[in-house]
Amino acid sequence: MNTDKNTIIGFVLLAGLFFMYFWYTNKQQTDLATYKKHFDDSVAMIKATADKAAALQNPVKLDSTTGAVVNNIDTLKEEFTYLENEVVKVKFSNKGGQVAKVTLKKYTNYKKELVTLGDSSSLNYPINMGDNKTLQVNHILFPTKTITAGEKGAQKIEYAYTTAAGKTIRHQFTLEANKYNVDWNIQLEGADQLLTNQQLNLIWDVHSYQQERTSVYERQMSNICFSEGGEFDYVSSKNTKAFEKPIQWVGLVQQFFSTTLIAKDGFNTGNLNWQRKIDSSNGLAALQSQFQKKVAGPNANIALSLYYGPNDFQILKAQAPEMEKIVNLGRDLYSFVRPINKYILMPVFDFFAGFIKNFGWVIFLLTIFIRVVTSPLTYSSYLSSAKMKVLKPELDSIKKKLGDDQQGFAMEQMKLFREAGVNPLGGCIPALLQIPIFFALYSFFNSNISLRGQSFLWSHDLSSYDSIATLPFTIPSFGNHISLFTLTAVITSLLMSVYNMAMTPTQDNPALKYMPYIFPFVLLFIFNGLPSALTWYYTVSNVITLLMQLLIQKVIIDHDKILAGIEIKRKTPKKKSNWQGKYEQLMETQKKVQALKDKTKK
Repeated sequence: MNTDKNTIIGFVLLAGLFFMYFWYTNKQQTDLATYKKHFDDSVAMIKATADKAAALQNPVKLDSTTGAVVNNIDTLKEEFTYLENEVVKVKFSNKGGQVAKVTLKKYTNYKKELVTLGDSSSLNYPINMGDNKTLQVNHILFPTKTITAGEKGAQKIEYAYTTAAGKTIRHQFTLEANKYNVDWNIQLEGADQLLTNQQLNLIWDVHSYQQERTSVYERQMSNICFSEGGEFDYVSSKNTKAFEKPIQWVGLVQQFFSTTLIAKDGFNTGNLNWQRKIDSSNGLAALQSQFQKKVAGPNANIALSLYYGPNDFQILKAQAPEMEKIVNLGRDLYSFVRPINKYILMPVFDFFAGFIKNFGWVIFLLTIFIRVVTSPLTYSSYLSSAKMKVLKPELDSIKKKLGDDQQGFAMEQMKLFREAGVNPLGGCIPALLQIPIFFALYSFFNSNISLRGQSFLWSHDLSSYDSIATLPFTIPSFGNHISLFTLTAVITSLLMSVYNMAMTPTQDNPALKYMPYIFPFVLLFIFNGLPSALTWYYTVSNVITLLMQLLIQKVIIDHDKILAGIEIKRKTPKKKSNWQGKYEQLMETQKKVQALKDKTKK
């Protein structure tokens, strides 16, 4: 074979190509082996993490004789037991020996399903197992369960666990007839060894979920209520709270339901952290809390109670001192309306509800009651309006005479009112009365669980807004629906404004002239998302006001007699009040200043 130069070059290039091919192939195999090892390591890590998570989800079971951990996964079985009375069905678990869920048998949620509370919640505390081992109690499967019957229909269930050192933990629960609370006694035989420093460190995590039509509004109504040092308080805007005094009870409160932990002898110290949900789920809020309780002696009995139920004033009042204040009848800036609700509106409402089953008509009668009680004060304002109507022709004449002289007109108007004995601010009394009554009813209807689910006319739930149409979009501050009771409240408010403007002297100030028409428009946005009970009340109240004004103007008040009385008062010498004197001096000064300005311009 000839081995010329070109042949040698060809073999060298071919050898180089083969070398590069084998080098690249070997590199790929090495990279593949490295990747496979990394992949296998990742899988092993994920599996280890999953096993660890599963171990945390499934409580360990300790041999009651040796104290050794039983690793056979088939023996880790959670069992549930149910106790129920006329109002609740309580689900218990031997995992931690605690309440797993409570179903309220008389209330349904927005899905028309029975309301459930306490699910996704846990009560936990650490215990010393011996040999420097500490375990959370909700990681233990209690092997012993005993169900007994108590007095007066009470039902009892007890979970017991004995450690290797012979120390016993007992969780005793009692459910009485027609009660929403579950009494919980923790008995520790050997508390000096089971607890570190003889202190129970109780951890309570609880979550609340949507029960009403809109989770957004229900979140706004949610908060944390508690009793510290024997005094009621609550947390709404803040997320944390460190207790400085003994704690009697703490509750995660929704609009109409609450889950509350009650310490019958109080906790010594504690702290909590809570937050409202901000996502689009049906979750409302979550509470993480810790409480410390000192125990004395080798044996301890910690008496607690768990309330899962409605925010009913009378029911809560029977649970613990000041627990009825969970029902928001007025707080902080609106605390002045609480006595109105507690001592007037609530008793009257309950009285009418005692013999009328439809709550829409109960609200109707409550409205009439309010208007009758306030009628002596409003009558004087209507009388003042009638006098102003009589004086309107004279005021129009003065206005025509003075033209654009606003200060001169104001002085003449004040003089005329003084002569006739008219209080120009008298018409403000009904509006001022409406303010505390409105805030009182806003708190009352928002927190009155007896209105929940009660239908009236086209409203299916008086505790929520009524809707006659759903919009394909959401208007800020208005919502995505149209409330008919809101429209009736706004329309009747507009009619009142038109009527009152007809009774009022001519007003040239544009701001004051159009304000009565602006107010009903603002109400449209305020009322559209409020409970239909409140907008129904406002509608009835407006109608009654219009009827009263028409009745007083057309039947009760004699305009000729008023005019004659005005003439008599005009002839009677009058002494100016300090305010009237100062006001007239101010008007006179302003008139002179304006005259000087007009003269300077010329």
